[in-house]
Amino acid sequence: MPQPLPDFDPCRCPLCGQPNVCAMASPGQVPAGPCWCTQVNFSADLLAQVPEAARNRACICAACVAASMAGSCRPTPGPASGNDPDGAA
Repeated sequence: MPQPLPDFDPCRCPLCGQPNVCAMASPGQVPAGPCWCTQVNFSADLLAQVPEAARNRACICAACVAASMAGSCRPTPGPASGNDPDGAA
């Protein structure tokens, strides 16, 4: 019997929906080195915001980590177009 598809994309941030640029989640690619996400400390408050279904399965993006470090309560979901919510390239 086929397994149901997850209701999240492991290549997208579970908080804002933007690409998380996680080298370990990129399909068909072997990471050249450690991913940026292994070099960052994620606060317990930020991790607690991740929906249960995505915990330990989808990486939080750098923009949400930065927003958390800056003192924002919760990252703002970005546009569905895949653009950075902060307007960065």
